[in-house]
Amino acid sequence: MQREIFANLSPLDHRYYLSDSKLGEELSKYLSEGALIHYELEVEVALVRVLAKRGLCSHEAAAQVEAAKEGITPLDVYREEEKTQHNIRALVNSLRERVDDEVKPYIHLAATSMDILDTANALRFKNAALQLVVPALVELEALLIEIARREKETVQIGRTHGQHAVPITFGFAMAEYVSRLGERIQLVEQTAKNLRGKFAGAVGAYNASSLFFSDPEIFEQEVLGELGLKPGGSSSQIVEPEFLLDHIHALVSTLGVLANMGDDFRHLQRTEIGEVGEYFAKEQVGSSTMPHKRNPWNFEHVKSLWKEFSPRIMTMYMDQISEHQRDLTNSASARFLVEIVAGLVLATKRLTKVIGRLAVDRERMLKNFNETRELIIAEPLYILLATAGHPDAHECVRKLTLRSEKEGIPLTKLVANSTELVPYLQKLSESQRRILSEPQEYLGAAVRKTETLCDHWERELNLAMR
Repeated sequence: MQREIFANLSPLDHRYYLSDSKLGEELSKYLSEGALIHYELEVEVALVRVLAKRGLCSHEAAAQVEAAKEGITPLDVYREEEKTQHNIRALVNSLRERVDDEVKPYIHLAATSMDILDTANALRFKNAALQLVVPALVELEALLIEIARREKETVQIGRTHGQHAVPITFGFAMAEYVSRLGERIQLVEQTAKNLRGKFAGAVGAYNASSLFFSDPEIFEQEVLGELGLKPGGSSSQIVEPEFLLDHIHALVSTLGVLANMGDDFRHLQRTEIGEVGEYFAKEQVGSSTMPHKRNPWNFEHVKSLWKEFSPRIMTMYMDQISEHQRDLTNSASARFLVEIVAGLVLATKRLTKVIGRLAVDRERMLKNFNETRELIIAEPLYILLATAGHPDAHECVRKLTLRSEKEGIPLTKLVANSTELVPYLQKLSESQRRILSEPQEYLGAAVRKTETLCDHWERELNLAMR
């Protein structure tokens, strides 16, 4: 019987699935219980293929097992588990009942459950990262680069501690996220490719496979090689947890970058700032009671996903501990790791969609810049005076800014009328003096740095070839 979608417990399975059913289907290919069973079956088949290559069974036997795999559904395995009370034994039995008697002994031969489960998880997390997560992140990265380049000369006031600081450009602000996200993409890719499987038996010492082979470690490499994986250096009953821990850290820290980006864009849409705007559809409602409101809900949504999934890294750290060769204290918690992958992909897709339709209000950026235009020169003024020989330039400029704010006199006018500062100002070059009257040009290397970062990450991620 088909389960009604709104009867599901997880929002991932109803609210987010309905918002993008195509994406839901893609996630399901790697992250669902059905996907896990599929990958476990792939590992069992790889084992029999290698047994056949080594002459312990026929290639026809391996073909039978592969064919049997295609007819097994998750429901078949779960019904068998009701009898066995053991998930992997249920999987094995489901395979065995679909092959000839002479083939049955070779299914799961010399394997322990965690050989199958840990290897299956490594394979599906690797595939999910390389085929779904990384492409989604790269798409967002390419969009950020496009906007950074377009806005590389758009003057924006820099903000530290929520206060106006010195000028940057909006493109430079975007380039920060180009760089941070680029680093995370590489880490996600690297840790995914470094996920490991195992075929070392009940305690990792190759006890069972040593009964048949003098080279059980090579045998392990051959089984994993069928799946495109490598073994860890020294497994117990489980794969060393650090490989998966590193990968989950990469995913969670990437989600943190996205949340930071979303938070910045949310603040830039505050009424008193208003420098960017989120696209609103014709029929979209911003508030149930205030019809005039247009809430930055998509950016807030990304931060909310981060709040839900980032604390789960602590569970992964706790799952790093397993007593002696193995205990089952991660048996429940490990099942929820797939939700971190789903959360990251959902956040990435959401940001890509909304940033792709983001409105940048250059006039408002300039207006906000001009609100503190006079005080912005405080930093270059103090530095230039210091290099011109003023004995206490910082204190001098600090007092001038306080007077400017108190008396409402522009700082540039106070500087121009200060006989004390004339000897020092005369030592400045024309370009240095120009900065004091045209603070919008006090951009440092913002424009060049934006281009440099965009060029770098286009090359690093090979965006032209994707």
